[in-house]
Amino acid sequence: MRIDKIDIVNFKNIEEASLEFSGGVNCLLGMNGMGKSNLLEAIHFLCLARPMQSLPESALPCHGSDMMMVKGSFTMDTGVNENVSCGITKGKGKTLKCNGKEYQRISEHIGKFPIVTVTPADHSIVSGAAEERRKLMDMVISQADKTYLSHLIRYNRSIDSRNRMLKAGVKDKLLYESVEASMEDSATIIHNTRKAWVEEILPVFRTRYSEISGDAEKASIKYSSILNDQSLRAVLDSTRAKDQVLGYTSKGVHRDDLLTGLGDYSMRRLGSQGQVKTFTIALRLAIFSYLRKVSGQIPILLLDDIFDKLDSSRVGRIMEMVSGDEGFGQIFITDTNREHLDEILEAIKGESRLFSVKDGQFSPVNINSSL
Repeated sequence: MRIDKIDIVNFKNIEEASLEFSGGVNCLLGMNGMGKSNLLEAIHFLCLARPMQSLPESALPCHGSDMMMVKGSFTMDTGVNENVSCGITKGKGKTLKCNGKEYQRISEHIGKFPIVTVTPADHSIVSGAAEERRKLMDMVISQADKTYLSHLIRYNRSIDSRNRMLKAGVKDKLLYESVEASMEDSATIIHNTRKAWVEEILPVFRTRYSEISGDAEKASIKYSSILNDQSLRAVLDSTRAKDQVLGYTSKGVHRDDLLTGLGDYSMRRLGSQGQVKTFTIALRLAIFSYLRKVSGQIPILLLDDIFDKLDSSRVGRIMEMVSGDEGFGQIFITDTNREHLDEILEAIKGESRLFSVKDGQFSPVNINSSL
């Protein structure tokens, strides 16, 4: 899958842009704050109808603007052309269309246009709270499994209902059990799907980490869930009295985590900045392989500020990997250093394009020329 063209109006600092992309590697060159990452954000917004970073959608329109719109033309791996538009209008909310037809539910769009991002904010996958790692699992699996997404939505609604009962001081056990029965059905599917997902990507993740690090150290991921040891019904029965005091549901799959390891130790506690970035990139590339397999489409790969906090040897291994013959398709790379991008473009095979970015404006650059 590739995005051939994008049209942007009032998206963050990009007031207006119309760009055509290479089906291979697209490099974005410019100083920090010029709009490189915002273009990646716009592509992500089209593919998943949500921001790439954790920020409110109200922050997406240009300052002072009442609306924003992003439109993109995609070519799927089947050869079919798809046109997607996603906009936000103040007071009216978000509108998402595919081939001119508006979705009844935005969840219908999730998974149709697979995309994988590598950004500086990925360190939160290791250093952040468990919520960050759950969000990652949920977003990736939801792209591949509509049943999982529907049960995730159902479980979260049931959690909200139970929490309202807890806050209201409801004591009736039968009322709780009626809500918890729905929670248990969805929780079982969520747990089993997450467990299977971790087991599937683990070998690929380990291989990628070893390749990027030069086999300098071993990394691991492990799925942590209270449902590994007991059913949700047993958990909720045992915690109901405590939850009534707390006013919220303290245990369940909404508290699951993905444990990150470095050898026999915690990556979160002992990993250096370079090791953490190697870890998150290896995880993202394992996710890429997973989505490519389950979707039947080659995802778009966004590499934002890939050189930061990595030594040249690790960067070289990453670029050799993604520009080789292993099934990576369209790639977007941002950097502030022309030399870095020239090295990538010189090493890759196939089509490529370079853009200069300044104040939200994009100018094509002849790869063989100097700026």
